Amino acid sequence: MTRAAVLVGAFAILWFLAFFMLLPVGIGGADPETGAPHSPKLLLKAGIATAVAFVLWAIFYALIAFGVVEL
Repeated sequence: MTRAAVLVGAFAILWFLAFFMLLPVGIGGADPETGAPHSPKLLLKAGIATAVAFVLWAIFYALIAFGVVEL
């Protein structure tokens, strides 16, 4: 595997982990008929997940760049 594939895959995994961890946060009330939340705020959660994933990815990249982790 190339370094680029590992880095892209790592970012995707980190983003989905962060996003799925943020989904239940701040849901608020739910519609009694459907059970769906009134205001899920998905765009905000996606933005926060992107920021969290970027920070974690940058740490992962630094570990690779400084030779702590070898591919």
